[in-house]
Amino acid sequence: MRIAAKLLTSCVLSGSILMGLALAAPASADVGQAANGRGEALFNLCTQCHGSAGEGKHNIEAPAIAGLPTWYVTTQLNNFRSGARATHFDDIQGMRMRPMAMSLTGEGDVEAVAAYVGSLPVTYPVATLEGGDAAKGQSAYMLCGSCHGMDGNGSEPQGGPPLAGQSDWYILSQLEKYKAGIRGRDPRDAFGMMMQPMSLTLADEQAMKDVIAHIMTLKPAN
Repeated sequence: MRIAAKLLTSCVLSGSILMGLALAAPASADVGQAANGRGEALFNLCTQCHGSAGEGKHNIEAPAIAGLPTWYVTTQLNNFRSGARATHFDDIQGMRMRPMAMSLTGEGDVEAVAAYVGSLPVTYPVATLEGGDAAKGQSAYMLCGSCHGMDGNGSEPQGGPPLAGQSDWYILSQLEKYKAGIRGRDPRDAFGMMMQPMSLTLADEQAMKDVIAHIMTLKPAN
């Protein structure tokens, strides 16, 4: 009888544990789905400039953001919010973005939007720049690859975002801003400050176009 009682108790306990696990799994999935749904809802505001698929809009100088790593989007949104980025009066596009980032006031809003952006399939913007020499740009890109990856897919430890799959006009505009000191001057933007002197290694517009021509030959990881 004692053995039978022990077996019955063991079965009840095992059943309770399995029941608990079965109930916990959907709950975790629901939390993930809810967070993703929240990010998608918040992203509706972003679509006005960046497009519903995060493909960007050249006519209003909004870059492609689909598939950017969550860590990078989070960092940049927080930079916009804090004023570490886009406070220079010549950064018109950045100053337009700053109030959008500042509208994310709820706890976890920035992370939710960043996660949703990262979940979007990478887009392939059409090349718009002319006159770049990809062969010359390949050798010049060696320095860029130390942070952005030789394949152009970025490196979180180095703070380098992916460049593969990005709009060529946007890369050029950001290089110009770094070179002019419009971006990368705030000490709170450590990675931006690292990028500012790197941009100066590209002597002129032709050198920038050459590097960008090479970048446009790189394929996004996802």
